[in-house]
Amino acid sequence: MKTTDNRSKQEWKDLEAAAGNGLVDRRAFLRGGAAFAAAITGYSVAKSAFAEPLADDPWSKVPGALSPPYEKRSHYEEKVVRSLSNPNGEPRTQHARTPHHLLNGTFTPNSLHFVISHAGDPDIDPDQHRLVIHGLVKQPLVFTLDALARYPMVSRMAFVECGGNSAPLFSLEPIQASVQALHGLVSCAEWTGVPLSTLLDEAGVDPKAKWIVAEGGDPPHVSRSVPLAKAMDDAMIALYQNGERIMPGNGYPLRLLLPGWEGNMNTKWVRRLQVTDQPGMTFYEARTYAPVLPGGKAYRFYFIQEVKSFITHPSPGLAMKGPGFYEISGVAYSGNGRIAKVTVSADGGKSWAQAALQQPVLSKAFTRFRAPWRWDGGPAVLQSRAWDEAGNVQPTRAQLVAGRGETTKVPPVTAFVSQHYNAIVSWSIERGGEVKHVYG
Repeated sequence: MKTTDNRSKQEWKDLEAAAGNGLVDRRAFLRGGAAFAAAITGYSVAKSAFAEPLADDPWSKVPGALSPPYEKRSHYEEKVVRSLSNPNGEPRTQHARTPHHLLNGTFTPNSLHFVISHAGDPDIDPDQHRLVIHGLVKQPLVFTLDALARYPMVSRMAFVECGGNSAPLFSLEPIQASVQALHGLVSCAEWTGVPLSTLLDEAGVDPKAKWIVAEGGDPPHVSRSVPLAKAMDDAMIALYQNGERIMPGNGYPLRLLLPGWEGNMNTKWVRRLQVTDQPGMTFYEARTYAPVLPGGKAYRFYFIQEVKSFITHPSPGLAMKGPGFYEISGVAYSGNGRIAKVTVSADGGKSWAQAALQQPVLSKAFTRFRAPWRWDGGPAVLQSRAWDEAGNVQPTRAQLVAGRGETTKVPPVTAFVSQHYNAIVSWSIERGGEVKHVYG
């Protein structure tokens, strides 16, 4: 049976509120069709196939540009770029953050994938680069890129996240910045290469071995210790990123990939893997990536990037354009496996509605979530909360800082907290449509 405006009873039911402050049932996306899309976007659905045709625009009257050997994006998208922490190339660490608020889907374009480089990107000649496996092995091995290319390869869809991503949210007061500034040190790609277990099996790992120490070919020779169990599980020597050779800032010509583990352990420009019976306690893992906790203790090793989500649309910098239907959208991910569920709130956590998860939902990769929302033009606080298949749930900010502290300018040692922030994030919608960062 149809209603007077041609919607079924089920479509009307799906448009009913699923939670407070205008959140609509996620099933509206599946059943709503053109009528619901029109309600969200404001366009009018043509009543007849014989509607008045569009006028010919200038670009449709002349020949277009030639196809270049390497395709570049439209010049109208030139503002969709990474933000740089060190644009002048001073001798210090450089950060290039992904503009999540200007992207959609689940995979990050290679040119927009985040980068952290402690001494710039080395210009490595792939023909001269070598990967060495030595230490507690029966047969030390040296691989050229040509040799690695002859091994059977696999692809893994995986996010890579800096342990310091979202660190500004440890501050005592919410920092007013975009998703890019707050959460831009995480990206997701398809990585293709040789399983590390294949190479270690060929070298013959000594039974006493427990760790590998991975060393990069950059000037600081950044090195990290990795448990042998992870190396033999889903670790990879990656040569390709989204189908093409890895970008220089992501480790060209090859990098170590440890799906779900903190970014700095995924050693870029990897040149040496030493198999050992203990961790190396290298400079970066003993100092830079050893977060200090309340009470003075520090994480000796903290590997897995925990379950997390954040809303990308709407978000700070993307103002609302009047009351009506909107899609709340964002990304969720977990180093422990697949995302099982994401809920969304429009009233600061007082009520929640389950979001739709975009398929396919992949392990240790971005999952895009979407929820329809009818904004009445009044104040609102948007939040998302994710669960993974292992049963882990994204904590509130209060829960997180209780165990890990806040960044302060006075003693005690909580002044140094900067790693592994995965708590719920809150965006406040003002009456005029402005979106701000708040603590819920």
